[in-house]
Amino acid sequence: MKNKIIAIVPAAGLGKRFNASIKKTFVNLKGVPLLIHTLKRLCEEKFITEVIPVLLEEDIDNGFQMVKKYNMKKIKRIAAGGKERQDSIYNALKLLEKNGTGTDGIVLIHDGVRPFIPKGLIENLIAELKNADGAIPGIPVKETLKEAAADGTVVSTMNREKFWAVQTPQAFFFRVIKKAYDTAYAEGFYATDDAALIERIGGRVKIIPGSPYNIKVTTPEDMEMVEWILGKN
Repeated sequence: MKNKIIAIVPAAGLGKRFNASIKKTFVNLKGVPLLIHTLKRLCEEKFITEVIPVLLEEDIDNGFQMVKKYNMKKIKRIAAGGKERQDSIYNALKLLEKNGTGTDGIVLIHDGVRPFIPKGLIENLIAELKNADGAIPGIPVKETLKEAAADGTVVSTMNREKFWAVQTPQAFFFRVIKKAYDTAYAEGFYATDDAALIERIGGRVKIIPGSPYNIKVTTPEDMEMVEWILGKN
C-alpha cells in the first residue's frame, strides 16, 4: 500500500472499572503485560508503518523500556496521555502533525486493551476508505434492546436490526480525523469513539463485520475471557 499507515494506541486510562492494584494496561496476561500483547500484534501487521502508544507521562519511560525489551521496532515514539481518551488521541494526532509524518496517510486508532485483532481486518478496513471517510468494525447486536427511564422503567423496545456494537481499530485518513478533532475541540464536544467525530462533521463512515474475539478488557471478567482465548491459540 502506498499510504503510510500509523496506528495510534490509547493506553493512558486508569481502568477504574477493572478494580486492579495496577493499571489495567499493565496487568499480567500469560507473563506479559496486556498492552504488550496488543502492541506486538499491531507491530506484526505488514500494512502498518508505525505504532504510537499513548501513555500517561509517568509511564512513558517504562513504555520505552518495554519497547526495547520486547523488540517492537515499529514503535519509535510515545505520545503523552490526556485527561480523557479523546484528549490522548488528539495529543498523538498533534504529535504527527508537528513532525510532519503520516499527515498524508492513514491513521488507525485501536484500544490498547484489545489484544486480539482478527487477521485480515486491518486490510479490509483500509480497503473501505476508497469510498468513505472512515471505516470501523462492529458486531450486529443479538440481544433485544430496550430504552429505559432513570428509574428502570421500560420506555420502548428498539429495532435491533439497525444496531451494531462498535469495536476498534477504526481507520481514517489523517486529514479527515484531524479536522474532526479540531472541530470537536473548538466546540467543546466529546464522543465515546472516533467515528462519531467524523459523523458529526458530515463525513461518511462505513461499518464492516468485526469479531466476537476482539474483546475490550474493561472488567476482571473480560480478562478471564481473554486468558481463555489466549490459551486456545
